[in-house]
Amino acid sequence: MSPTNARRLPLVAAALLCCVAPARSADTEWTGWLGPQRTGFVEGYQPPATWPDELVKQWQVDVGTGYGSPLVADGRVWQHGRQGENEVIRCLDLKTGETIWEQSDRTPFKIGGGAEFHGKGPKSSPALAEGRVFTLSITGVLTARDAGTGRKLWQRDYSGEFGQNHPYWGASTSPLVDGDHVIVHLGNDERGALFAFDAATGEEVWRQGKDAAAYSSAILVAIDGVRQVIDWNQRVLTGVDAATGTQLWETPFPQVSSDQNMPTPSFHDGHIIVGAENRGVRSFSPRKNRDGTWTVAEDWHQKDVALDMSTAVVRDGLLYGFSHYRRGQLFCLDLATGDVLWSGPGRTGDNVTFLTVEGYVLALTDTGTLQIFAATGEGYEPVATYKVADTPSWAPPVLLEDGLLIKAETTLTRWGFVAAGQ
Repeated sequence: MSPTNARRLPLVAAALLCCVAPARSADTEWTGWLGPQRTGFVEGYQPPATWPDELVKQWQVDVGTGYGSPLVADGRVWQHGRQGENEVIRCLDLKTGETIWEQSDRTPFKIGGGAEFHGKGPKSSPALAEGRVFTLSITGVLTARDAGTGRKLWQRDYSGEFGQNHPYWGASTSPLVDGDHVIVHLGNDERGALFAFDAATGEEVWRQGKDAAAYSSAILVAIDGVRQVIDWNQRVLTGVDAATGTQLWETPFPQVSSDQNMPTPSFHDGHIIVGAENRGVRSFSPRKNRDGTWTVAEDWHQKDVALDMSTAVVRDGLLYGFSHYRRGQLFCLDLATGDVLWSGPGRTGDNVTFLTVEGYVLALTDTGTLQIFAATGEGYEPVATYKVADTPSWAPPVLLEDGLLIKAETTLTRWGFVAAGQ
């Protein structure tokens, strides 16, 4: 499968061996949505001197439907998916794709009208920390399992309190692990709360607010020396003290009719950047006052591009995103001014998930195409394009030192930069 390569870099096998970093699979760690820091940046990754002309399929496993990111650590892969009426969590051998263990929970779910093509999930990405893997079902049930054996450690279901424990199209927020706490916004379209649970026991540590759940995932940042959870719910964008659950600040950014709050916020140099369906992209600056109170200023509002479902990534003061305008278009935005520096071609697709490495951005479209382009504000400069799936690919990719993991509609595939054994 030859890529469409803007610079057409013909390579032979010997060159591949020289240019692609040797595999150290056991060293690769990708522990949740957008990686360990929830930024999409692959820390310490050394890109090849030239990207290969093709990828080699090393193994492929049927893991069911769902949008969850594969997790990788210690030479293993964890994947959350749906098969029939069950949500299944699997642990696989990274090298071979062979199943080490699998566990399932019966999770019946009725898809909300208008989203049938999205499937029954799960739509949340699991999280891995301290020997535990945490999953959030499409029905809003949070489960902790032993990462080594799959044994269920605890489970929390707030449907007894909220009734329906998920928004209309199903829970899609991804659990956030902060030391001894697992943080997640639970609830439905009418009410909910941001919760912190003890990671070892599942006991509720704190809860904040009564706001309904959106589809966005929280991030953890430090602003003016205060570690805080940034939560974008159906009503506001808010900052919550990570240790105590005390609300520090909020600024209005509500869902409007069918325009949902979906992408995960981005963070750069004290600024929080949020893009919304049909509502552009905005930058906010929360600041702590001398008396301990907080104020929030809006830095800029860019209306020419907007984020629908796709979460943007930040690199070197630039925001790389995918606007749903013009039927799907990549773009690069200057975070200091909000100016759009370049836009890619239109009609690219419905969704993109991003990764960044030194010098490059990787963009996986829902059409199963992986683009690699230069991380620069000077223009759209594609380097290589690979066809990595023949079915819809909404889940984030994982970059290994010698290849990629791609979750397509029902399969998980390991693609290698160099054929096994070469």
